[in-house]
Amino acid sequence: MEQRLFSNEIRAFRERLAAGQLCLGPAVTFTDPAVTEALCDSADFIWIDTEHVAMNLETVTGHLMAARAGGTAALVRVPSSAIGHVKPILDAGAPGIVVPQVRSAAEVRSVVDACRYPPAGDRGFGPHRPSNYGRAFSDFDAYVDDMNRDLFVSVQIEHVEAYRELEAIAAIPGLDSLVIGPVDLSGSMGTLGRLEDDEIVAAMERIIDVGHEAGLSIGMGMGSQYAFGRRWSGRGVDWIQVDCDYSYLISGFEKVAAGVRGDG
Repeated sequence: MEQRLFSNEIRAFRERLAAGQLCLGPAVTFTDPAVTEALCDSADFIWIDTEHVAMNLETVTGHLMAARAGGTAALVRVPSSAIGHVKPILDAGAPGIVVPQVRSAAEVRSVVDACRYPPAGDRGFGPHRPSNYGRAFSDFDAYVDDMNRDLFVSVQIEHVEAYRELEAIAAIPGLDSLVIGPVDLSGSMGTLGRLEDDEIVAAMERIIDVGHEAGLSIGMGMGSQYAFGRRWSGRGVDWIQVDCDYSYLISGFEKVAAGVRGDG
């Protein structure tokens, strides 16, 4: 019997990126997996955020189930590079991971190792959901090869310390993507929120160029500034986390309310 593995959706996401298609996805911060379920058909991926919101592993697993049912790749942003943050998310079945606030090539190398099974890395073996509850072990070697190949590993370049080691980070085998964090990057450079400063623009352009030269896709997080997203997708950003669920809720209500009042 053919096994329905967790790699199917992330493969489709990878194929879109390889074809040069701009991929857009929402950030999910609410705990109800119905939010992910509702957004799947409109998104290229779902960004499940655990860095800035209170989501436990059970909540994340619910979102992963909803994304899988919707046939959409899920990228989970973990709170940090700590193994205690990375490993449980992978074993819950996340097909992609985003690691924020990395500071060095050594830290990124440790992240990649934690995401790949030996001999490619040193990830501990205990995948229940990702293996379709053990059914995939009927061809054990093929399962391990698939997981090592398909898991989408990305790190956020959002601190000047990581930026200083950009080339070394981009050269790490097993890393798939660099994700620009514009606001935090600007803050670490002493100009928090001033995203049009020449130094910040030049840094973002360099991240794109170095990443692409290394064969990596470039992601970015942003709010609702449409022109900002268009500008940077035109400059080479391949995939963008575009705003988040509560922002859509607020803007959607305000738009409807303004229409009813005749204000818009």
